Amino acid sequence: MKKVVILTGAGISAESGIKTFRDSDGLWENYRVEDVATHEAYLRNPQLVLDFYNARRREVFKAKPNEAHRQLVRLEEKYDVRIITQNIDNLHEQAGSTNVLHLHGELTKARSDRNENLIIDIGEQDIHLGDKAPDGAQLRPHIVWFGEAVPNIEPAAKLCEEADFFVVIGTSMNVYPAAGLIHYVPQTSPCWLVDPKAVPISRTIKIIQEKAGTGVKRVVDELLSL
Repeated sequence: MKKVVILTGAGISAESGIKTFRDSDGLWENYRVEDVATHEAYLRNPQLVLDFYNARRREVFKAKPNEAHRQLVRLEEKYDVRIITQNIDNLHEQAGSTNVLHLHGELTKARSDRNENLIIDIGEQDIHLGDKAPDGAQLRPHIVWFGEAVPNIEPAAKLCEEADFFVVIGTSMNVYPAAGLIHYVPQTSPCWLVDPKAVPISRTIKIIQEKAGTGVKRVVDELLSL
């Protein structure tokens, strides 16, 4: 079974009502990165950071997968589909995708502030000051903040090396190390990019300049016809 590797960004979840961070009306318009998305910010004002991610978690649990998420599930009829997502929501899983690798963490999980490998599922529960991990440390969001290592980048790169087909959906390709994953894809493997905006990219790729909901269906239909 041939392998389709898919890299998704905020654009695939935007049509589910989840705000992106970098658009003109996105989350960074109301919050400074330095205040909510670094470990230094968490140490300085943990309540603000916990409140920010608690609100994001509630937002995600109100959201439903959109047509783009559902279309990707169709590919599993014919291919070994591996999704690498920069998103911290669980909409791929809600839609039914079975192999999802989260690069930047997951809102539905928390981890020890002392041990990054001590991770627990919290579902839609808030994290409060005083909530402890099994090792007694404060629980923090299981999110990769700016300045922190991305533990899943190596397994993601390995998946890209094995890709027979590669699809990029809803990402600016400006956030590293995720943006560099395309360089691991074999030059012989066909690639697609779905995004309504022009995205600079340094290899041969079929560009579908549409929103995810319509553009992904075009790619899926093409792949299923091969």
